[in-house]
Amino acid sequence: MRIMLTGANGQVGWELSRSLMPLGEVIALNRGQCDLSHLESIPSIVREIKPDVIVNAAAYTAVDKAEEEEELATIINGASVGVLAEEAKKRNALLLHYSTDYVFDGTKAEPYTEDDIPTPINAYGRSKLIGERAIQQAGCDHLILRATWVYAARGKNFLKTVLRLAQEREELRIVADQYGAPTWARNIADITTHVLAISQRERKTGEFTPGTYHLCASGKTTWHGFSSAIIERARQVAPVGMIKANRVLPITTEEYPLLAQRPKNSQMNSSTLTATFGVSMPEWHQAMELCVDEVLETL
Repeated sequence: MRIMLTGANGQVGWELSRSLMPLGEVIALNRGQCDLSHLESIPSIVREIKPDVIVNAAAYTAVDKAEEEEELATIINGASVGVLAEEAKKRNALLLHYSTDYVFDGTKAEPYTEDDIPTPINAYGRSKLIGERAIQQAGCDHLILRATWVYAARGKNFLKTVLRLAQEREELRIVADQYGAPTWARNIADITTHVLAISQRERKTGEFTPGTYHLCASGKTTWHGFSSAIIERARQVAPVGMIKANRVLPITTEEYPLLAQRPKNSQMNSSTLTATFGVSMPEWHQAMELCVDEVLETL
């Protein structure tokens, strides 16, 4: 199996470079090798690689900056995904693409299911929804995996920011009225590999059904709860005196204004993924501890 992986230097992409290896030959492409903002270059890249599977882990992820660069975000998260889908269709390749909880407005009281109608409230969410619809319109064999609150031991993300601030400040003020499930990129990559293996077997037997699935950690918390847990774990494993933060104060969304509006509820129900592929994500707190340990080991 030849697997074309985009966004290989990103949080999820870097983990996928490792986890996908048992499935076959992985051609991992970074932004310099496959820039999704250059739509005209994508078809020739796909045709040269001749993949059986395309895993698109590349994305425009600067949520606030997207409010000022919505056209660019839409090219990368929307139009380019459509091009990948068209090329996958021509090659009879499977396209696996990542989307986001930000396609929802966050007003629902319960966790979102795949049957809920997307109504994004910011430019990033709109651009990702355009990508989803482009895949569906192309009609290729596909899997769309929606993830939420993604973090990793590398790259820029909330967990690493909290660890850095906890070494610099005694007090942190963190939003406590937005709910979600922090999801480790390594868990996303490992389950992606499992899902791909099953899907390829189903394609060979004619049993495969394209679909959209929610892929996020179990449980729920707030950004305040997440940051408090990160700091608590860091105190347990970091050298004495490294963690200065001793107060994590809860604040409202309104007290921390950002350019892009965020959903108040980012919880997503992953039970369809579990029922379809026989796999489930671990509880968010367990994965967080492993990632914190890994980050601190590198300091």
